[in-house]
Amino acid sequence: MVAATKQTDGRASAREVAVWDPLVRLIHWSLALVILLNGAFVDDESQIHEWIGYVALGLIGLRLVWAVIGPQHARFTAFPPSPARAVRHFRAMVTGDRSVHLSHNPLGALMAYNIWASVIAIGITGYMMTTLTFFGVDWVEEVHEAVFNWLVFSVVLHVAGVAFDTWRSGVNLVRAMVNGRKTIPEGRDVI
Repeated sequence: MVAATKQTDGRASAREVAVWDPLVRLIHWSLALVILLNGAFVDDESQIHEWIGYVALGLIGLRLVWAVIGPQHARFTAFPPSPARAVRHFRAMVTGDRSVHLSHNPLGALMAYNIWASVIAIGITGYMMTTLTFFGVDWVEEVHEAVFNWLVFSVVLHVAGVAFDTWRSGVNLVRAMVNGRKTIPEGRDVI
């Protein structure tokens, strides 16, 4: 759904486009919360750390299912992982392109897949550490910690990318992830 907002003189100044459905937004912010809880506040030797990890895996599982059966902008087809598209998008940004992607831009798409894969790897290695076969095995714990460190780095890049793309495109992406709508400035191409 696209709606035009009006300036006081009656000219259309921006378009509002419904993009992120409530489930996508709930999963996004819930995943951010569980990563923050397990990374900064919960003792990594505790039972609650394990349960929060399972919640993170459940959120990713639900998001992956929703990417198959959910609405248009939530689907894999709206943001396919494509390094070639990401390179083209980066080149376009460098040359001053300020187009707006309704779903994730190609760099954002790669970051979403990266974060999902990282959480899955953390969850698998975390589970492995609870089994008799892998309990106390150093490499499993090292991989678990290394992937978590990669996830933290990725989240920092994600936040920086959101800030940059908000500045570049004029679309407040944080607000869009809160209310589900992108407000697209007048004159911006929409992809």
